[in-house]
Amino acid sequence: MLIYRFDNTFDGLLTAVFDAFFRREQPEQLLSAGDALPLFVDIVYEVQTTGHKAQRVWNGLEQRLQPAELRLITVSWLAEDSKLNTPLFHYICKVFHTSEDNVRSITQNFADADVLQVTHIARQVMHERLRMMQFVRFQKAKDGTYLGVVSPDHNVLPLVTDHFRDRFGDQPWLLYDAKRRYGFYYDKQILTRVTFESDEQFNLRNGKMNNDLLSEDDMLFQDLWRTYFKAICIREHINPRKQLSDMPRRYWRYMTEKQN
Repeated sequence: MLIYRFDNTFDGLLTAVFDAFFRREQPEQLLSAGDALPLFVDIVYEVQTTGHKAQRVWNGLEQRLQPAELRLITVSWLAEDSKLNTPLFHYICKVFHTSEDNVRSITQNFADADVLQVTHIARQVMHERLRMMQFVRFQKAKDGTYLGVVSPDHNVLPLVTDHFRDRFGDQPWLLYDAKRRYGFYYDKQILTRVTFESDEQFNLRNGKMNNDLLSEDDMLFQDLWRTYFKAICIREHINPRKQLSDMPRRYWRYMTEKQN
């Protein structure tokens, strides 16, 4: 059994595809560094991520695939699911093994296990993206910046920034992923990716900014919103199972209406 092992980066994945074709090999699995090796492994090839190799593979994909099919690859990668590595690797290899005229026969073949799994995971990521747009709540700091804190299962921040830039284009905001400790800051003109060493820089407690950092009008708005939310809830009509299905509990800590 031949195994490829890479550094769990997108460029590393593309480099693995390049090396497989250059070496005229077809590894059975693509594993991340640190993954346990399966039984009966004969050879483990260590992929050395190389920028120009990754770019050549990506250029080849751009020539063969439609924008929606390229997006399927990048969106599925944002799932950060190690189980995706081998199916996505095989999926890309199959694209190159097929002539450009017949590549649709691969990307649309949902009877293929690799295509099906990549498509399924991409749909999960896009569903998480939708929930982020629905459930993120911004808090206004004293300096006028709006802070939204999230902790999604998948790395969907890059997929939602355009939505918030269009919706709040006249306001400065920071959308922060507490799980991955990075975010995007928008100053009403430029969107910038920023990273943080810890949540302490925001003085966050349970996903909410401390009151001494909140603007007075935002504290008033949050109180009004909680009052309104309680007022419109008809206790006899509450369906906990349906509520959890529509609004999973993991989002509650960041939602004003769910705070006491």
